[in-house]
Amino acid sequence: MSAPVHSLCRRLALFAALGAALPVRAELPPMPPMPPIPAPLAPDSVPMADSGSAPEVALDLPITPGPFLPTWESIEKNYPGTPDWLRDAKFGIWVHFGPQAAGASGDWYARRLYDGKTPAYSNHLARYGHPAESGYKEVLRDWNPVKLDPAKLTAIYKDAGARFLIVQGVHHDNFDLWDSRYQPWNSTRIGPRRDLVGEWAKAAKAAGMRYGVAFHHEYSWWWWQTAFGSDKQGALAGVPYDGRLTAADGKGKWWEGLDPRLLYNVDLREYQGVAKAAESPWNPPPAGLFGRHAAYGNWYATRWALRIMDVVERYDPDFIYTDGTGPQPFSGSHTGTGTKNDATQRVVADFYNRALKTRGRVDTFSIIKFRPKTNGTVNTEEGTIPADIKTDQAWIAEVPVGDWYYAPGFTYDAGSAIRYILEQVSRDGNAAICISPLPDGALDEGSTRMLKEIGAWMALNGRGIYGSKAWVRLGEGEHGALRTLPGHALGKRQAEFKFGPHDFRFTVGKDGSLYAFTLAVPEPGSELRIVSLGAAAKLLGKPVSSVTLLGHQGAPLKWRQQDDALVISVPAAMPFASAVAFNIQ
Repeated sequence: MSAPVHSLCRRLALFAALGAALPVRAELPPMPPMPPIPAPLAPDSVPMADSGSAPEVALDLPITPGPFLPTWESIEKNYPGTPDWLRDAKFGIWVHFGPQAAGASGDWYARRLYDGKTPAYSNHLARYGHPAESGYKEVLRDWNPVKLDPAKLTAIYKDAGARFLIVQGVHHDNFDLWDSRYQPWNSTRIGPRRDLVGEWAKAAKAAGMRYGVAFHHEYSWWWWQTAFGSDKQGALAGVPYDGRLTAADGKGKWWEGLDPRLLYNVDLREYQGVAKAAESPWNPPPAGLFGRHAAYGNWYATRWALRIMDVVERYDPDFIYTDGTGPQPFSGSHTGTGTKNDATQRVVADFYNRALKTRGRVDTFSIIKFRPKTNGTVNTEEGTIPADIKTDQAWIAEVPVGDWYYAPGFTYDAGSAIRYILEQVSRDGNAAICISPLPDGALDEGSTRMLKEIGAWMALNGRGIYGSKAWVRLGEGEHGALRTLPGHALGKRQAEFKFGPHDFRFTVGKDGSLYAFTLAVPEPGSELRIVSLGAAAKLLGKPVSSVTLLGHQGAPLKWRQQDDALVISVPAAMPFASAVAFNIQ
């Protein structure tokens, strides 16, 4: 252990010892009331304030005492490094499930049900009525996933070979899936009346699996602007959707006592670019600050932070995850458009200080999605496959099968999921795959079959996956061209993509062996040539002494190491699926 690392560990141990003698944390502070909201002006009439030159606001939000101060400099200086379990885990399940599944319309149902051009709008009309009267709040009221059984699902995921879970805490819909003290629109008060995060946390801990909680409410305040619009044609053209409602409008209604502004937020369409972005499939508004709503923006970010701190205090997750496309939430640009403050640094510093007090060490981490490499955070690859090996930082690749929420017609193919895992693991990453449950919380037949097939493959080939690291070369293809699984959600295109006998991916197992994975099951009796393992290449550092096929029970393989390639004779019987692994020593 180097001197700086040893010194850091001693300092952290001292803080842990001091923290053990103190209360873990004073009671989380009450949420201050929402500041006055100015009356909305005409859409697109107010320029965004410049965020580039604006100072970052330090929020009045205390954190758990400890060595981590709410600055990136302090976090990077004091963080002891990503825990080893993440680099070892390699495969996890993304539990991307919440009330938006009720629409059976794929991702972003809550936002798109207010867009008359989308299937989500048509599906909502058929199931709930017009969003001027029966909007997303009615979806929340009626959502009850009676077949959701986190303990049963966790066992299925573990049997499939998963070593960790990413559990959704709150999506862009702003609905908390736990007994939230800062959001009355939550799953214990409305809909299922269950603490879903608590159920997943209990199930993961009972199964001995690591788990984290994901928070996507950073940009709900501009994401929800569709709820303030209206139909552009038809019988109800111009009649505002239910985002317009106030707490007073709930008198005598089922939602009496609930403020819709705590769900849909407030109308921000006066700012230039916001209305256009709301009508787009994805784009955030242009970078900048919502100048007339500065007080509201800081209040919103404070509430964002307190909701994450609430989960950390209640459930002690192994990691937290914040969504977005910029360097951090509330940066004034990318998905952080609107306000600029240090809410993220406060959340991360609080999380690590709390780990010191409750666990005695910082063995947790924070995913700040797409943040450039910094010590103390982990980043992700959503639906993408890096061009090369990435060994400088632990990272998680994430992808859904079909979409991030259920819709009919998904292609369930274990082979594409296995090849996705191989693509990421050979690049020194982890893979988290979302397999969306049905609206009632159950897995359909295709999902169940696919998970069983992945589990059977992982049981056979896991020696080359778990605890592995990248080799000096991630893989090879015919004539030196590396063919890569197509990106984006796993579906028909990925299932039908054909790899051939020249397509390999490499890992170095925890046992030190080299593993060469074919991306297609080779023809029985054929010969495979691995150019990277030719004697002249000298990449292995020694002559090959042994070649075995994982799962093969027959006679020893025939092989020879030539100058230009390692040549392996494939057995006459190949009762394998998707991909095979050779152990090479």
